[in-house]
Amino acid sequence: MNVVAIFDIGKTNKKVFLFDENYKIVWEKSVNLDETTDEDGFPCEDIEVLQKWILDRLSEIKNLNDYVLKAINFSTYGASFVYIDHNGKVLTPLYNYLKDYPEELKSDFYKKYKGEEKFAVKTASPVLGSLNSGMQIYRLKEENPALFDQVKYCLHLPQFLSFILTNEAYADITSIGCHTNLWNFKKMKYHKWLQKENISDKIPQLHYGKDVIKDENGLAIGVGLHDSSSAIIPYTINFTEPFVLLSTGTWSISLNPFNTKPLTFEELQHDCLCYLQYTEKPVKAARLFSGNEHEIQTKRLAAHFNVPLDTYKNVYFDKKLVSTLRALNFTIVYPKKYDFDILKECPFQKRDLSHYKDYETAYHQLMLDLVEQQVFSTNLVIHNSPVKKIFVDGGFSKNSIFMNLLAEAYPDVEVYAASMAQASALGAALAIHQNWNPKPIQNDLIDLKFYKH
Repeated sequence: MNVVAIFDIGKTNKKVFLFDENYKIVWEKSVNLDETTDEDGFPCEDIEVLQKWILDRLSEIKNLNDYVLKAINFSTYGASFVYIDHNGKVLTPLYNYLKDYPEELKSDFYKKYKGEEKFAVKTASPVLGSLNSGMQIYRLKEENPALFDQVKYCLHLPQFLSFILTNEAYADITSIGCHTNLWNFKKMKYHKWLQKENISDKIPQLHYGKDVIKDENGLAIGVGLHDSSSAIIPYTINFTEPFVLLSTGTWSISLNPFNTKPLTFEELQHDCLCYLQYTEKPVKAARLFSGNEHEIQTKRLAAHFNVPLDTYKNVYFDKKLVSTLRALNFTIVYPKKYDFDILKECPFQKRDLSHYKDYETAYHQLMLDLVEQQVFSTNLVIHNSPVKKIFVDGGFSKNSIFMNLLAEAYPDVEVYAASMAQASALGAALAIHQNWNPKPIQNDLIDLKFYKH
């Protein structure tokens, strides 16, 4: 059986999948690897351990008798650079994008390049410190110039993993185009600061997501993709009508590949971003920390009502309860205009739990508040674009209260819960389809459940 191997490297879970020619998963392995620390004692990915795990899994796959390996690709978390020297040796730890960024260095940088507002709009990158991966290169150059001189290439993580197998260094547009401070979205080319700081030469040439590098055995190896951009590929291949994908996990990210309006500074301050797809088209995105909020508030509810933590899994949408709560909320102190930033704070944080007679009622209120936040966030990317469908994938797609309330909030749009095993891995496999798979792509890759409002 012909297969493609996809290494899907998350911050916590590292996975490898084999997909057959119909894009069904036929084999998989996953692992949580221990982190190491960088020279400041800050936790970070252990690049050597990761490298070894990938090479070990690869020899294991090559020894499987039932499968013929035709191609390999990578989808990994973004905002992470690996610096290699002329011999391909790794020069530094894989710095963690959660690491604090020196304030002084940051303000010097933005002063040099026309201020935060102008720069952020040009590069479609909110000011996020280390999460703007270009700022990590700038920091290395400023803090350790001698080491920086030894750098031949700065490679984003997916491209480094591809380099391990091909020994060829490339950049990829999905990694460069996700809030990195590197790309000028107005001119659709690198921002000129890279030239000024003598960094341009250390970024290898761009390689297109659909193209592969063939090794000496004719194995097709992709150059890797940023996981958020990869996850949207199955949807853009399956659906041509304008849609928004609401991808839910710790963050809920609304992705709109049909909104081509440039980002404004106000949108950037509301946690809007632009991602570039592997086809170089921008995707407007808005982030909300709602999975995290749900976790905090369900702990608070469990403690208050003295029930198990996962009680919410057995609470189902109750229309009557929602109407009662809505009627109540017009009389409670919350006017519809909040005196706080609804994208940063969930109204439920301020609610007094003793107002609710039982867990079920309080949980419905939490979901009403979370969906209200979600509508604010999603509207930032729907704004002025002809969206006909919203697909929800990830954790909240399995939550009947969330899905019903969302469908109610968008009466003119069709709302679907979408389930697909491993969207970002599947996207990385589909990106290089033409290079390994003779079959046409099927249109039943995504299971949909429609929610009527």
